[in-house]
Amino acid sequence: MAGVIELPEGSWWDWDVLSWRPGELRLAAGHDLAYHHGLELVFTDPLYVVCPAAFQDPVFRAPTPDEAALVARRCGETPGVLVAFEADGGGPEPVSGLIAAGGLEVVRGLVLRHGHRQRR
Repeated sequence: MAGVIELPEGSWWDWDVLSWRPGELRLAAGHDLAYHHGLELVFTDPLYVVCPAAFQDPVFRAPTPDEAALVARRCGETPGVLVAFEADGGGPEPVSGLIAAGGLEVVRGLVLRHGHRQRR
């Protein structure tokens, strides 16, 4: 499945990599991640990941043919999910993201982040 992710209604401005462990990459989103988040993108069996640790205001888009070919060449297979985006990474230029995985689940629900340190 290559294409644009359809996010549920909400304020999904602030994003970070919440966890990355074998078999799963979990991105969290909300209007301010200091205290909680309300959305997670859970990528199962990640094969190829280019993603900043934290970013803002992503614009998800269909992967280009060159990006799809790069992932197929590097992974030796066509992934179940291929997601591309452009975002504000805090620098003068936008950053690009590209994630290939076996699957994707969009999870919505309030998650408090008491264990996370606050950003300044």
